[in-house]
This record gives sequence, structure tokens and C-alpha cells, in this order.
Amino acid sequence: MYKDPQSSYFDHDIFFKDKYYYDFFNVALKLPAHFTSVVVVAFYLSNSDMFPHNHDEIDFELLEHEKRRDWVLQTNLYGNGSVHTGREEKFYLWFDPTLDFHDYTILWNNHHIVFLVDNVPIREVVHNTAISSVYPSKPMSIIVTIWDGSEWATHGGKYPVNYNYAPFVTTMKGIQLEGCIKHQNNYASAIAIPTCSRRSTSSLDPVDGEGFMKLSQQQMTGLDWARRKHMFYSYCQDTKRYKVLPPECTAN
Repeated sequence: MYKDPQSSYFDHDIFFKDKYYYDFFNVALKLPAHFTSVVVVAFYLSNSDMFPHNHDEIDFELLEHEKRRDWVLQTNLYGNGSVHTGREEKFYLWFDPTLDFHDYTILWNNHHIVFLVDNVPIREVVHNTAISSVYPSKPMSIIVTIWDGSEWATHGGKYPVNYNYAPFVTTMKGIQLEGCIKHQNNYASAIAIPTCSRRSTSSLDPVDGEGFMKLSQQQMTGLDWARRKHMFYSYCQDTKRYKVLPPECTAN
């Protein structure tokens, strides 16, 4: 992606037309090669266009570390406008994401939110009473974007993007979308009683299917491995940032 010559930064967004109330979203990405420090590649669910003051969001963000030149994966979520409480978790990838395509997946339903990389769970947010008030609960759009993260990711632009290495190209394929497609004509009223269309109501349905209600034992083993070996930051361990940790961090 080239920078707009009339702008200090660049960004490019792809919006999927449907809005989803719970879904399974997978995309295979091959990230930009060469020196791409603080270029951000992200895909996320959001409804900030419809609910600017109490929006929901579920984020997958990939950026190259400004010093290590390793790609970092960050996950985050907001519910009902809870943007002042960041729920970030950060991971170093166990592969070079610029050499080949790798799958990045978000599963979001009433039971939990699961972030997966190459079908390995790296984070699970269980929908329980501790997090229910900020659990994403309104229909959201799907957005894929690449943008200049200099101001956001490096302490106010301390390490800016080096445009001598442009263009920064991310390749995308293998898109899978399954879930509850929101009816456009009753979008706002459906907050209380959502109605939607689904392709499937089988056990493989990511909204209500039995196979998507909780992680399998094999998935739990993968989750434990990813978090022990590759996670280097969790908001639930950041006692300098939060004198009192968010309630879900201490829930059983």
C-alpha cells in the first residue's frame, strides 16, 4: 500500500457488507515483507458506525515490533463503549508471517470469544457474569485494514514508518464467514431481540452449534501452549496499569 502524497499517513479499509450478530470469521493473510516497522494489519468486528458512544469491537492486530523486527499479534475487545479499559493480550508469532499464508480466526457467540491462529486457540474470553456488562452484544461489521501505526504504536511517533520500503502489501485469501446475518430493516430494534438469517442450524453452526460452545481438550492443550510459550503481555497481569484488575481477571 502506497502512502497518499497529500497525507502524512496511509490507511486502507475493506468493509464486508453484512452485519453479524455472532459469527465465525477466518481469513488467510500473508503479511508485508522487508522492513515494515509499525505498519499495522488488522481485521476486526465493530459497530462504531451505528453506536458511536457505546460501540462493541473485537480486534486482531498485527504489527512489526519497532526494535526486534518480529511481528507481534495483539488481541483486544470492547463492549458497550468500554474503551477506557483496554483488554489487550500480545503474542510473538511462532512462524514468519511474511513467507506464506496463515489463518487468523475469530469465533464470537453467546458462550465465548475465541481467537485462533492456524486453528490453534491463543485466547478465550468466556461469557460469564464477571464480563457480561462489557461482552460484545450488538451486531457488528467486519473490517480488514492496513494502516500507519506510528502515532498509535510507538509512543507518539517515536519510530515512524519508513516509506523507503513501500509499497506495503498484504495478501488475503481463504475468507470464511458463517454466522447470524443481521436483517438490515430492524438493525436497531434487534439489540433486545435479535433476528437474523443463518446458513446452518447444525452442530457445526458457530452461533448455537454444540461443537462451538466450549473448547475441546485438544484445543485447551493448544491454548495453554500458545499462552505459556508465546504470550508476552496480558492486561490481567498489568498491575501498574490497573491498581484494581478488571473483574474477569480474578473470576474463577
